[in-house]
Amino acid sequence: MPRRTMIEAIRDAMDVSMARDERVIVFGEDVGFFGGVFRCTQGLQAKYGKSRCFDTPISESGIVGSAIGMAAYGLKPCVEVQFADYVYPAYDQIVSEAARLRYRSNGDFTCPIVVRMPTGGGIFGGQTHSQSPEALFTHVSGLKVVVPSNPHDAKGLLIAAIEDPDPVIFLEPKRLYNGPFDGHHDRPVTPWSKHELGEVADGHYTVPLGKAVIRRPGAAVTVFAYGTMVYVAQAAAEETGIDAEIIDLRTLLPLDLETIVASVNKTGRCVVVHEATLTSGFGAELSALVQEHCFYHLEAPVARVAGWDTPYPHAQEWDYFPGPARLGRALLETMEA
Repeated sequence: MPRRTMIEAIRDAMDVSMARDERVIVFGEDVGFFGGVFRCTQGLQAKYGKSRCFDTPISESGIVGSAIGMAAYGLKPCVEVQFADYVYPAYDQIVSEAARLRYRSNGDFTCPIVVRMPTGGGIFGGQTHSQSPEALFTHVSGLKVVVPSNPHDAKGLLIAAIEDPDPVIFLEPKRLYNGPFDGHHDRPVTPWSKHELGEVADGHYTVPLGKAVIRRPGAAVTVFAYGTMVYVAQAAAEETGIDAEIIDLRTLLPLDLETIVASVNKTGRCVVVHEATLTSGFGAELSALVQEHCFYHLEAPVARVAGWDTPYPHAQEWDYFPGPARLGRALLETMEA
């Protein structure tokens, strides 16, 4: 089976989808001739022409607004916002129009768009290229929110998102584009070509939205993670020697509550980790759900490990980034509670 980087897997997903369905179109800033800032769309314009893969003006509200109109008329736009940090001008279009279209039309219209955007830090992008805004979208009824952690899932999830009849926010952890990252910035990165999850099948396949996966079975404590934090969690478990069960959520909305509850009921302990700021982050929702559904099985309070409540600092990147040392301390404290 061929091995691909996450960039190549995402590109392949769009390629497969465009070949299968002429209604699928790709556009955004620099995605055509240039192939995107991370080259995720490289070659698509040459293959499918300028009417199906094209550049847009620097206007996120225009990109998303146009996609919503196209979707209402039967197309299936897959648009790119260069960085998740740039999505805010389009937030009104996403929340007020895309997310509500099915409901407000009583099902007469749907909005089958995908909004792709690189997310997260770990690349010294500073405060305006490192944000993790997933909680802003999981709060909105009518959206689906996806965060893949590897090339295999990225391709399958993106194809599933493009084929979904409703709007999907597809957040791509940019620190994982070329290889898994365990939080040790001073170590060489293992490329996807040497990682089992870098195996990406040719052709069409999907990974179902709303289904989590157990990345590491364990019995002592459950760790909920997504994106880059999946590998940080694996490193923390190995370095502390704690028998942690690591759940890769993959889709934040809809959420796989069944897998969440089953794991915590088994282990009796729970730690949630994400890169976004702590206050009102998605970890708060996970913590509340665990408390509501697993209260009588819990042996310790639910712990959260997250970014600090401050803009992402450039000079203190690795103090902000929730690494294996900080997560390891939380695991030890949870086991001792």
